[in-house]
Amino acid sequence: MRKACLVALLWLLCATAGVEPALAGEPWGGIISELKVGALWHDPGDLWSGFRREPESIDINIEALLAPSAAFLGGRIRPAVGGSINTDGGTSKGYVDARWEIETPSGIFFGLGLGAAIHDGNIDPIDPSKKALGSRMLFHIPAEIGWRFDGHNSVSVYFEHISNGYTQNSNEGLDSLGARYGYKF
Repeated sequence: MRKACLVALLWLLCATAGVEPALAGEPWGGIISELKVGALWHDPGDLWSGFRREPESIDINIEALLAPSAAFLGGRIRPAVGGSINTDGGTSKGYVDARWEIETPSGIFFGLGLGAAIHDGNIDPIDPSKKALGSRMLFHIPAEIGWRFDGHNSVSVYFEHISNGYTQNSNEGLDSLGARYGYKF
């Protein structure tokens, strides 16, 4: 199942980026605004998801912030598409969000999002090494704070939470926390 999620994520990113760059005279045809990649601590303790934990491991996170955007509360809202692939058999996920981000003149930025995630973990409490997430589709809530040190490059601390928001009997939720590098086109 994890291989299928990885293939689907790569296909989605390639399909999004596959527009001929010459269409808009910009990289990726003007569709992708920024690409981010990072390493996240999979299911750290003492965060939002305080239930049983999956084994400690690393998630590789890849995300594309898309170019369409709208001004909102001093920042911008834009679509984000991404995924986190677990390196040690834990739960992996793909997601789509509406992401709000605000940036200061010094390059410090803060972002919040809300969207949906699909995962390859347990739905019911059948495997004690994985959390019971209750449903295949979950809410995805990311938060990020970082610094854009020139017009293109950034580093950030990134947090994401997935859960079904108590819409199902099982709702153990899953958190990830780590660092990312971003390149803005």
